[in-house]
Amino acid sequence: MNRKLFISASILGLIAVVIGAFAAHGLKPLISFEALQSFETGVRYQMYHAFLLFFVGISKTLPKATKKGVLYLVLLGVLLFSGSIYGLATDTLTAFNFKSIALITPIGGLLLISAWIVMLISFVRIK
Repeated sequence: MNRKLFISASILGLIAVVIGAFAAHGLKPLISFEALQSFETGVRYQMYHAFLLFFVGISKTLPKATKKGVLYLVLLGVLLFSGSIYGLATDTLTAFNFKSIALITPIGGLLLISAWIVMLISFVRIK
C-alpha cells in the first residue's frame, strides 16, 4: 500500500509542478488574471494533496484500510476538483463548455474533505 501512496504522491506532485509552470509561462498571456488565479488554486490543492499522500505513506499509526481509503478519495478528489478547475480556467481556449460540468468541482472538494475526515477519525481512535 505504501508503494502505491508514494507513487501516486510523486505523480500528483510532478503533474502539479509541470502544469503550474505551464500556467505561469504558457497560459499567462492567454487567459484572464482571474482565470489564472483559479488555475493556480487547482495546482496548489493538487500539491497539498500530493504531500498528504506522502504523509499517509510514512505514517505508522494509520491502518492499511484507512490509507487505502484516503488514497482513493484523494485521487478522485484531485481529479474532479483540480481537473475541473483547470478546465474552467481554460474554458475560453477550448471548444468544450466546461461551465456545463461546473458542479464536478464541489464534488471533488467534498471527496478531498472526506479524505481528511477519514484520517481524522482514524487518529481519534488511536488509544
